[in-house]
Amino acid sequence: MIFDAHGDIWTDITIKREQGEKDIFKKYHLKKYKRGEVTGGIFVIWCDPPYDKTPKERIFQVIKNISNEILENQDLFKVIRKYEDLEAVKNNKFTVMIGIEGLSGIGKDIDMLNQLYMFGARHGSLTWNEQNELGTGVLGDENRGLTQYGVKAVKKMNDLGMIVDVSHANEKTFWDIYEVSDAPIIASHSNCRALCDVPRNLTDAQIKAIGEKGGVMGLNAFREFVSLDKEKQTLDSLVDHVDHIVELVGIDHVCFGFDFFDYLQGDTVDSFSEDNSIGIPNFQNISKVQNLIKALEDRGYSKEDLEKIKYKNIYRIIKEVLK
Repeated sequence: MIFDAHGDIWTDITIKREQGEKDIFKKYHLKKYKRGEVTGGIFVIWCDPPYDKTPKERIFQVIKNISNEILENQDLFKVIRKYEDLEAVKNNKFTVMIGIEGLSGIGKDIDMLNQLYMFGARHGSLTWNEQNELGTGVLGDENRGLTQYGVKAVKKMNDLGMIVDVSHANEKTFWDIYEVSDAPIIASHSNCRALCDVPRNLTDAQIKAIGEKGGVMGLNAFREFVSLDKEKQTLDSLVDHVDHIVELVGIDHVCFGFDFFDYLQGDTVDSFSEDNSIGIPNFQNISKVQNLIKALEDRGYSKEDLEKIKYKNIYRIIKEVLK
């Protein structure tokens, strides 16, 4: 079993269903997931550019489309609402958690989290790269963190049993969330700033804080977060990030959060990537995950270590946080 803590599949499903297609996951993604032996993941509702200008409307548009996709493919999907739902993988179901990447769409209406929870969302990050009514992303004011509404949102998520995700938060927002959250926090798709100095990656202090909270950090496959040197944007360098996390906080606090977006185009990708060749060699999409597993084995990670990284660590978070 392999669980990917961050994917943008709902975006692709929304784009294609709005164009009149159906069964998007089966047609375009399922074979790749099977080749990679990936059995579940967090798929996020993301107000991708240019829809970041109208985030509330976009949230409900995505909800409409993924509701139809899930209902029409109940033989395939099992939506994770509680820990026990993960058992469906034994019945060949793809176990998917509905997440929210950036809560700009709720504005100051914290009670909208109740609606999202009742729909099935069990994960959320307060921001994408922007700053909003709740908090501040990596492209926002470095001196601005959580707002009073952001504090309420984190506490509401803790009370409901939703996983709080700090990927995309700026440092001030990260530390505010660290102080406010009573539950473990995750960075679903971030690497180590000590190895690749970009704002989306985490400092050693942040990685240690996630470990202290009992949380996990998801390894991100995006080449611009692997190394600043294009020659070192390789699988070997990606495994260096695993080594670094393990050296800092141990094997129990790392998972996968690949953030593959080989299927996204146009304004969406241009808004955060300077390079159209988004994948690293031999690891361009979800079908190539076994290449990473082999690289980890070659680096000396044991079967037990790999089981933790592949799914057991993130499953532990799901068990602890979801109610």
